[in-house]
Amino acid sequence: MVNKTIRIGTRDSELALWQAHTVQKQLNDLGYKTEIIAVKSQGDIILDKPLYELGITGIFTKTLDIAMINGQVDIAVHSMKDVPTALPIGIVQAAVLKRANVLDILVHKGNLDFLENEGTIATGSLRRQAQWWNKYPKHKVVDLRGNVNTRMQKLNDNDWNGAVFAAAGLERINLKPESFIDLDWMIPAPAQGAMVVVAMANDNFTIDALSQLNHIETEICTYIERQFLKTLEGGCTAPIGALAKYNEPNDTIEFEGVLLSIDGKQKLEISKKVDISEWKKLGFSCAKEILENGGNELMIEIKKQLKK
Repeated sequence: MVNKTIRIGTRDSELALWQAHTVQKQLNDLGYKTEIIAVKSQGDIILDKPLYELGITGIFTKTLDIAMINGQVDIAVHSMKDVPTALPIGIVQAAVLKRANVLDILVHKGNLDFLENEGTIATGSLRRQAQWWNKYPKHKVVDLRGNVNTRMQKLNDNDWNGAVFAAAGLERINLKPESFIDLDWMIPAPAQGAMVVVAMANDNFTIDALSQLNHIETEICTYIERQFLKTLEGGCTAPIGALAKYNEPNDTIEFEGVLLSIDGKQKLEISKKVDISEWKKLGFSCAKEILENGGNELMIEIKKQLKK
């Protein structure tokens, strides 16, 4: 074993550090030496603007990309749904870890009567906002930013009825309260619940180490979802959901994708079930089908609204 210490770059939020420590333990168990280096990202610092207003895809990953390119860290660990579909030149996806819970959940205050009437829920995600309005058009949706701890605190401090979170994030740091419901009708963000590790393309030692952590089923499903996102030109902004599931007994992939208008009034959906041999083009072909059936016009409208 070469004596190189793999330096793991991460954001300094509790969840990001949990993810970094998870990768660290797996590498240590394989006999590799590691060190964790925490870096603050602009996405954590600028909390008063919705993500889409900042006009940056990969706001949570950019700081770590620069740290890697500058040689301060060797790898970076991310929630895969935060990672842009096009990585910077010189950086490669080296491992996708086994996926956790993919669902969005509603954390509430113990009373769900508002679901039948008027209510206010909080989320910083256009995708969640649009799907919520599609189902509950009379509700008010307010912006909610910050890491999961900050968002949970803001929910407690305000008179909102609830807030939408990714189940995986809360479960990972034991922050999931008893007062929640699974939003199994809401299609998650592409790659939600998955963690990705990126490395420098020319760092063969580190890439070889990380290849041993890769979970092939998760890699394939997240590839399909992110290809769907990329083909729709979603970046981090448009209300796009995607979920691919591998069905082992009959070796098939089931895919669900959705594109909505920002106000949730328009909803273009697709669902397909194909043989595993067809996985490489599945995200692309599903996105093309959506674009040909009204998606092109909807994407133009979304981009116009986001520029305002």
